[in-house]
Amino acid sequence: MKPRFRIILLLVSCAFAAALPARQAPDAQQTQAYIHRAWATLTRSMDDCSALGDPKLGVPPVLYLPANLPPPAELATLKRRCKVDVHVLPRAIDQLGDIAPSSLPRQGLLYLPHPYVVPGGFFNEMYGWDSYFIVLGLVADHREALARDMVENALFEVQYYGAVLNANRSYYLSRSQPPLLGAMIRAVLDDPGSFKSKAEARAWLERAYPLVVRDHATWMRKEHRAGTTGLARYYDYGGAAPVLEMRDSRYLRGVIDWLLAHLSQDPGYLVKAAEHPDAAEAARLKTSSCDVAASTVCAGAWSQGYRLSADYYLGDRAMRESGFDTTFRMGPFGGSTHHYAPVDLNSLLYRYERDLHDFAAQLGHTADAAHWAAVAAARRTAIDTYLWRADQGMYMDYDFVRGKPSDYHFVSTYYPLWAGAASPAQAASLRGKLALFERKGGLQTSDHASGAQWDAPFGWAPTNWLAVAGLDAYGFHDDARRIAREFTATIERSLAADGTIREKYNMASGNADVKISAGYTANVIGFGWSNGVYLKMQALLQR
Repeated sequence: MKPRFRIILLLVSCAFAAALPARQAPDAQQTQAYIHRAWATLTRSMDDCSALGDPKLGVPPVLYLPANLPPPAELATLKRRCKVDVHVLPRAIDQLGDIAPSSLPRQGLLYLPHPYVVPGGFFNEMYGWDSYFIVLGLVADHREALARDMVENALFEVQYYGAVLNANRSYYLSRSQPPLLGAMIRAVLDDPGSFKSKAEARAWLERAYPLVVRDHATWMRKEHRAGTTGLARYYDYGGAAPVLEMRDSRYLRGVIDWLLAHLSQDPGYLVKAAEHPDAAEAARLKTSSCDVAASTVCAGAWSQGYRLSADYYLGDRAMRESGFDTTFRMGPFGGSTHHYAPVDLNSLLYRYERDLHDFAAQLGHTADAAHWAAVAAARRTAIDTYLWRADQGMYMDYDFVRGKPSDYHFVSTYYPLWAGAASPAQAASLRGKLALFERKGGLQTSDHASGAQWDAPFGWAPTNWLAVAGLDAYGFHDDARRIAREFTATIERSLAADGTIREKYNMASGNADVKISAGYTANVIGFGWSNGVYLKMQALLQR
């Protein structure tokens, strides 16, 4: 290379480097300032045209109103200003599954009356379990009005859409998400700034209580029961078909290709089939796989002579209700999720039932309080019977179809501490298992590197917070503070490196270097629950 050319290249390189944002030292104040600003950028409402778009589908916006809701006064202005088609759902909804989303002519946003915070990126709607951690952050950041708006919207979903939804899109009318409505209500009630008086708080709880009971009932339906264990499972009422928010078949073809490359790990998901089945085979596939005539995504879910079984599609939907999409914890790509009584779900329901007991007692509903105490006690007994592994010293999921416990180590083993379901001896045993999960950046989700985002070495804000809060509640304050320092430092390092807060992190490296090889590969910027958990962990560290 000629000297003059080398000099030109050096000058160009220097100019390019100067144009890049300078790496800054990790700084807690800088991180908190980012979060303070982020709430505004992540807030949506029905008079905000940006709330209507759906980056996941990329189609013209549609807004759905409940059939039994009087038309809101601002509707005409919204239609004109945002150029949105407004439809009314075909019937009033009592429970999930009353309306099959696939029966709607187009998929769209479900109306909510109050402002809400979205996670970020292509998650442009209010999500079920995300909202709990966002509410914690809003309360910690003294944004009590917005926190109450979030809870009000969740109650509205129960009243008009049958339950707290995966999110307020029509294609989520068939499933919920991890049940945290009771905890959301407690977070608001326990905050001194959320209500003007005790009388106002009591009146609000009196109105909310029957809706919270109705949401809890979702998890007691026979479809959500884990056999005869007395425990619950995740379940989506959409049937054996690809989820409607899936734009194309690439993900499903990837599942087939992975299974063919790991045949010994196929639980029976693979179904031999033609790429272009004739009428007779298409009829058989309706029960053995999915309806190729009803779904272009189903039709395209073929690779190397195989399709996916109907049972896989049921498990895939249940996995999405769990919020852990995707992990190999309950079969490859979560395809057997509906076969398991999970530690996380049943711990959350135990806490839900304890909260319902407390709400009923506060309101003077003595019989209700006794009922919820008995329900919670029965669930705790079932948790100890089926989910506590004395030989492992951990809580582990239970495959009620095969009648055997899982051997998969997953960070949800700490949920019973957050829920208050563990004995002191069980809590001490769990403390001794931290080395399975704890890395430089905090707690990784499992000790299994499947390549999926909810497995090693990746870690997430919600699971880190529930573990930290649980350890702290059982008196393991040093462990809680250490993990909180590790996880907040990971967020601070990542923000200093690229100016963003993300949905997930690499616990081994303690940064946002997340490379996924199985399932979803994006690491979305925002990010609602990371913001909320960071603030809660900082409060714990400063306490």
